[in-house]
Amino acid sequence: MKEISVLELKEKIDNKEDFQLIDVREDFEYEMSNLGGTLIPLAGILIESDKIAKDKPVIVQCRSGKRSAVAIMQLEAKGFTNLYNLQGGILAWAEEIDPTMEVY
Repeated sequence: MKEISVLELKEKIDNKEDFQLIDVREDFEYEMSNLGGTLIPLAGILIESDKIAKDKPVIVQCRSGKRSAVAIMQLEAKGFTNLYNLQGGILAWAEEIDPTMEVY
């Protein structure tokens, strides 16, 4: 499984690179804090896979990196090859990039 660090993600955002960010957490988690990605909770990832780009890099994130890894395994089984897991998820983002971000 391909992975990306929060520092690499911040660089992509700062450079305005073309990629898609998918957040596989639940609604209440997303409302508390998010990185502006498209919310597709893990339970619906296969049902809503048509919302996921196949023609550019897609970074999948959750709270810690575990649910996003599960989502990537499910999507790769359906033929996706452009997915990257955000190492450490939003917890790593809060720790390394934005210490003011509310996490739980």
